[in-house]
Amino acid sequence: MGSIAADSTVVLLQSIATTAAILLILAAFIKVVYFLWWNPLRIQRMMEGQGVRGPRYQLIFGNTRQASQMNVAALHKPLNLSDDVFQKVQPHIYTWTKAYGKNYISWQGPEPTLNISDTEMAKQVMNNKDDHFVKGKPISFTKMMIGYGLVMADGENWVKQRKLANHAFHGESLKAMMPAMVDSVYLMLERWKGIKGKDVEVFEEFRFLSSEVISRTAFGSSYEEGRNIFHMISQLTTLTARNFHTWRIPGLSLLWRMADEAEGYRLEKVIRAAILDVVQKREVQKNSGEMNGYGTDFLGLLLEANHEDDGSKKITINTLVDECKTFYFAGQETTNTLLGWTMFHLASHPYWQEEARKEVVDVFGDLDPNFVGVANLKTMMMILNESLRLYSPITGLTRKVPKRTRIGDITVPANFQVTVANFKIHHDPDVWGEDIHVFKPERFSEGVAKATNNNMAAFLPFGLGPRMCVGNNFALMEAKVALAMILQRYRFSLSPGYIHCPYQHLTIQPLRGIQVIFRPIE
Repeated sequence: MGSIAADSTVVLLQSIATTAAILLILAAFIKVVYFLWWNPLRIQRMMEGQGVRGPRYQLIFGNTRQASQMNVAALHKPLNLSDDVFQKVQPHIYTWTKAYGKNYISWQGPEPTLNISDTEMAKQVMNNKDDHFVKGKPISFTKMMIGYGLVMADGENWVKQRKLANHAFHGESLKAMMPAMVDSVYLMLERWKGIKGKDVEVFEEFRFLSSEVISRTAFGSSYEEGRNIFHMISQLTTLTARNFHTWRIPGLSLLWRMADEAEGYRLEKVIRAAILDVVQKREVQKNSGEMNGYGTDFLGLLLEANHEDDGSKKITINTLVDECKTFYFAGQETTNTLLGWTMFHLASHPYWQEEARKEVVDVFGDLDPNFVGVANLKTMMMILNESLRLYSPITGLTRKVPKRTRIGDITVPANFQVTVANFKIHHDPDVWGEDIHVFKPERFSEGVAKATNNNMAAFLPFGLGPRMCVGNNFALMEAKVALAMILQRYRFSLSPGYIHCPYQHLTIQPLRGIQVIFRPIE
């Protein structure tokens, strides 16, 4: 009898275990169905009820495949020498705003995004007066590239990091960086000796220049010393851009990694090791007495904060590394893009090239640029602003809504992603007039406020509000210094072989470079 009772108990336990397993599988299945199908359809119906439409949700992948296909199709289609680039650079946003209006919903996998190009709603999101719009968790490739540096940080970490960045880029600090910028431009000009009548691929040249400037001003070194870091961050940028319109099941990379993911994680580790080596060298210089403190550049400020006793000011070594990665990436990519497309415009618009040259000669003569003079380059600033409008380095500003929020007349559920489509806004005839595709620096002759009719959300090359890019003045100063020194020495035009093919590679880049012919001014 005891044996029979024991057998019955085993059978009962097996039955309970089987039932529990079935229930767990069923619960998991219901959760997957809810996440991948029911919830997206529920949200889509809710948004349509408010008049917000968009491309239909497609199971698992959302609209990522559609966006990717449109971008691939547009990639290799060259344009004539026109600034009508919106449909070329962001064909998916161009197509969907035409079909669904300035505010529409799209899907990154099963995760919804409200895309905004209404300027009043954009202003509400970017100013974030009620703390309803926060930085979301970065996708895996973005996290590899810049981690939780200033761009992605939130809360107390962001406050600490922003204070450091503000200190690094305030007026006196920028003034102290000017000689390093001038010296870096001289290195570039030295490479250009003997180039009369020859093609120069200026986009690549400006990549070297911006890397040299970052190395000298932020890390007290040279491009040669940081070459490996820049090269690896460039590779990681390419991986990030290539996977921009892909969606991966959360947690899947822990079990199986795509080739790009595996390479990204490898690069991330090597970049971290290289940055820690730069940090260690600075530590050695300080401890040996070679330097008085850690230095006054960006790296020095980060190290001071890392060694702080006050916990409210102290940053971790991980934050320090992420801040370095962010500055290596952002300082190079945005300035390089700004310089490249401004040179394209000056080379293809002789009138504005001569106007800029007259101003430079009037302010500096044949002397090197100085801090006060650079601040007074009004025509140059008009040209840079119009280039930023037409080829804004950053083409979308993304936030997360942690709780149910109202944006304009639209109610957005919790955990919704919101993207301000600033590139669309910059190319909107309702904002800028029917001549939006014409290079007209005179739009900015009386400043940005006048150009936008005091609608500051109409011009967002560096963002807006409390999270406006802290390095914008650094980038503009570097661009002015470089362009002034080039204009003092050369007249230039686009090469007959130049093919106009801008595309989105995180920032907007020329697929086939920007070839310019220089002629020295005798």
